[in-house]
Amino acid sequence: MKILVLNAGSSSQKSCLYSIDDRLPNEPPEPMWEAAIDWAHHPGFAEIKVKTATEELTEEIEVKSRLEIMAHLLSMLWQGKTAVLNHPTDIDVVGHRVVQGGQEYSQPVQIDQTVKATIDRLSTLAPNHNPANLEGIEAIEQFLGTEIPQIAVFDTAFHRQIPDAAAIYPVPYAWVDQGIRRYGFHGISHQYCAERAAHLLQRNLEDLRLIVCHLGNGCSLSAIAQGHSIDTTMGFTPLDGLMMGTRSGSVDPGILIHLMRQEGYSVDLLDRELNRESGLKGISGVSADLRQVMKAIADNNSQAQLALDIYIHRLRAYIGAMLASLGGVDALIFTAGVGENSAIVRSLACESFGFLGLKLDAHKNENRPVDQDIATTDSTVRVLVIHTQEDWAIAQECYRLRAKHVSLHEKQS
Repeated sequence: MKILVLNAGSSSQKSCLYSIDDRLPNEPPEPMWEAAIDWAHHPGFAEIKVKTATEELTEEIEVKSRLEIMAHLLSMLWQGKTAVLNHPTDIDVVGHRVVQGGQEYSQPVQIDQTVKATIDRLSTLAPNHNPANLEGIEAIEQFLGTEIPQIAVFDTAFHRQIPDAAAIYPVPYAWVDQGIRRYGFHGISHQYCAERAAHLLQRNLEDLRLIVCHLGNGCSLSAIAQGHSIDTTMGFTPLDGLMMGTRSGSVDPGILIHLMRQEGYSVDLLDRELNRESGLKGISGVSADLRQVMKAIADNNSQAQLALDIYIHRLRAYIGAMLASLGGVDALIFTAGVGENSAIVRSLACESFGFLGLKLDAHKNENRPVDQDIATTDSTVRVLVIHTQEDWAIAQECYRLRAKHVSLHEKQS
């Protein structure tokens, strides 16, 4: 089965093509073909990068239409040096990451007009994401035809079973009826890491209590019990929870009221300040990139040090909150750009949990671990670094859904 995965965003798009035989492999395979479009690299132009087992290509194309650029990228699957297919019909299914599935979707679903309309309607909850996701779906329909099935895999779906006590904000209940609740995000990553952790630990996922720390430019934690998310830090929007690269995370809402009343802040200005000018960038005054913040700390930049201190303080506090939701923890998991690559963040985060019997192996932690347990042998809590693979997670969901569909069709016939 040839599965094309599209992860379409407002400023970038990632694509992968996987080939799966008669069953899902135990280990994540390398994609046959992977590509990326960077819409923000050079104003008026799109940078395209394509990689196969034998070829790597980078080109810059003037943007007349985003759909034209996407069509050009798709054609590189079967035309030119990067071709790995004979024809578009070689693709069996296309999977899409869709950020916001609202309360409607708790599982992946095959896309039809109703699903498209719902994704569009939910754009009010994810205005920076769902429209781009929908654009990717429509691009496939336009350039590959409507005969190829498409499947939506929702970032919010994994968190749909969070109990109401954790999901509903203490606000007038009429707001709840308007759909205001904790949805959570990064669900595809959290679910993948939980399943991967069970595999690495050779344990049943249903028997594990896990805390997954997805730490990238966007950051979120999840508490996972019996294979289900029971709590998470992102909320109604991805702005809630942890301090992030450019996002503030949780702040006193009274601050916003104060700024609007006393300083004349508009909604749009607050949106920009909280989403794009806060977090590591806002406090350090240096960068949203932790690597640049660490360089500034080495140069005795006190604001950069403060940014790291706040980041770690909030990370520890929210790990503690997830710990309380679970009533204990078997494994702490670090993933995404910072989680996978920053030994200092992992070390500082774990320091506060020695009282649990958690012991980090300093050598393993510093030695660029990938899909490894970096706790000491006598640690009562396992500490895993897992390379999150959202594209592969989406491909697996597509395979399972299509295999189920084929099996049902065979029984009916």
